Order: sequence, then structure tokens, then C-alpha cells
Amino acid sequence: MSAQCEVTGKRAAGAPMSGFERFLSVWVALCIVVGVALGQWLPGLFQAIGRLEVAQVNLPVGVLIWVMIIPMLVKVDFGALGEVRQHIKGIGVTLFVNWLVKPFSMAFLGWLFIRHLFAPLLPVDQIDSYIAGLILLAAAPCTAMVFVWSRLSGGDPLFTLSQVALNDSIMVLAFAPLVAFLLGLSSITVPWATLLISVGLYIIIPVLLAQWWRKALLSKGQAAFDAAMEKMGPWSITALLATLVLLFAFQGEAIIRQPLIIALLAVPILIQVFFNSALAYWLNRVVGEKHNIACPSALIGASNFFELAVAAAISLFGFNSGAALATVVGVLIEVPVMLLVVHVVNRSRGWYERA
Repeated sequence: MSAQCEVTGKRAAGAPMSGFERFLSVWVALCIVVGVALGQWLPGLFQAIGRLEVAQVNLPVGVLIWVMIIPMLVKVDFGALGEVRQHIKGIGVTLFVNWLVKPFSMAFLGWLFIRHLFAPLLPVDQIDSYIAGLILLAAAPCTAMVFVWSRLSGGDPLFTLSQVALNDSIMVLAFAPLVAFLLGLSSITVPWATLLISVGLYIIIPVLLAQWWRKALLSKGQAAFDAAMEKMGPWSITALLATLVLLFAFQGEAIIRQPLIIALLAVPILIQVFFNSALAYWLNRVVGEKHNIACPSALIGASNFFELAVAAAISLFGFNSGAALATVVGVLIEVPVMLLVVHVVNRSRGWYERA
């Protein structure tokens, strides 16, 4: 690996968690309140925003989602793929949990809780959509926040960067077929054309633009790159919160009628987070990886690229869909739950290293 890649990896994975990020769940909760209130007070305005579409893509949301995703992808150094061979066991655990366990376990939990156990408490016409949102959430491994979780758990920064780069590379090819397969297993039909358009708009094009931008910034030197990253830091979160206000303005009526929905959708997400993080952590211990490799491997298996999931849900199913709401519940609980997982892996280091 080049010295440039090593410096970038240490900087990306070493950034501390800002106070704003630490209280992300609070801001999301405020967005729920503001969005629902605005949707009730100004329904005409939000209906007009909802009609601003081209080829089933809402233009305001499309812009917001690019502002969300692209700054995160600028941080990803695909040159870090060369680091993969240094910790092949840890990478193997990451890939196994992220691509062979996590999406399928979520499809099962969605079927169990949403289609069966909680079905009497949910609107019948949205059950398929809720399950689809949960699947979209689980099919997109974390890209940005995993750097924060790795830093808080003392994870190896270069390993963290390499697993993110590898997951993003796989996601370009695997996201659409995996989502289509799992939705098919759940008897939910999504047109392939719509799914491929979503992948192009929210994965392929942002990755290409972000890597071009990254190269241009680095050509001016590391200091210029770091300064640009610092300025772009608030963009993603601000765009995410603006998107959530729009989404809850459309979802307001359903939430007012059945406020229990958010708590019910949180149950399979919470189970999936704890199950996948524990599985990845234990498997790394079994294969003999160091603690600072097991931590980021477990944490990326538990967290999600929720910005992509929200974008895909809105594109595929619309603002008013249960799928969009399910992905937003993932945003709501991500930070406090992941901080709990970080606490557990830090406190259990003695147990881990006794293996």
C-alpha cells in the first residue's frame, strides 16, 4: 500500500465522533415532529414537491441524496483494497456476515415479525412495503459511520478502510440482484428497470463522481483534501435531515393514526444489529484475528448505509411507502444502538484476548 493511502486511512478512521453525530437520533426525532407538523399544516406544498418527478425520480430528493452520499464516498480510498490480503481472515468474516448472513437474516426477521407476529397491529396494505424497507436497509453495508465506530473501539484504521472499499466495490455489482432476490423470496415484485435505475443513480454515478472529486482534491495536496473534508462534513447530515423532514411530512397521517408502527419496525432492526455484531465478533475470535480487527469487522456487520437505503426506498416505493418509513427507523436507532455495541466490544476486550 502507498504511503498516501496509509495516511488517508489513518485520517479517515481516526476522526472522532462529533457532538452533532453523537446526538443524531435526537435530530431525527425532531425531524419527525417538524415533518409531521408541516405535513399537516401545509399539505398543498408537500403535494407539489411530491409531483416534481422525472422518470419516477423526485428531483428535490434526488439532489438531497447526492449531497448525502457523495461526500461520504469521497473519503473511500479504493487503493486500500491492497490491504485486504493483510487480514484475510477478518475480511472473510466481514464478507460472510455482510453478504451471506445479514440480508437473509433481515428477510427472515421481516417475515417473522412484520408478516406474522406484528401483522394484526400494522396496516395490511403496507406490510410488504415494510419488509422491503428492512431488506433494503440490510443489503447496504455501512460506508461512513463505520469509521467513527472503528475509532471509538480502537479499530485498525487501514483494515477499516480496506473493508469499506471492498464492500463498496461489491455493492456496485451485488446490491440490485441481492435486493431483487430477497424481495422475490418475500413475494414482493419490483421492476428490474426501476431497481437498476436506483443503483445507477445512488451507487454507480455517486461513486464515479466522488472518486473523480477525490483525485482532484488530492492532486492539490493532503492539506487541501483535509480542509475540503472538514467543510463537507456537515453536508451529508444536513441533507439527510432535510430529506427526513420531507419524508415525515408525507408519512405524517399514517404516524398520527398508528404511532406504534415505529416501535414495531425497530424490533427486527435491533435484533439484527445485536445478532450480526455478536456473530462477527465471535467468528473473528474463533479464527484468531486481533481485537482491533474484530471490532471494525463486527461493527460494519451491524451498521447500515442507511442513506442509500432511504434513497432506494423512496425511488422504488415512493415517499408515502412503508419501505421509506422502515429505512428511516433504521436511521433513528442507529447511533444509540451502535454506541452500545461499541461499549460492549470495548468492555469485553479481556474476554476476547483470552482466546
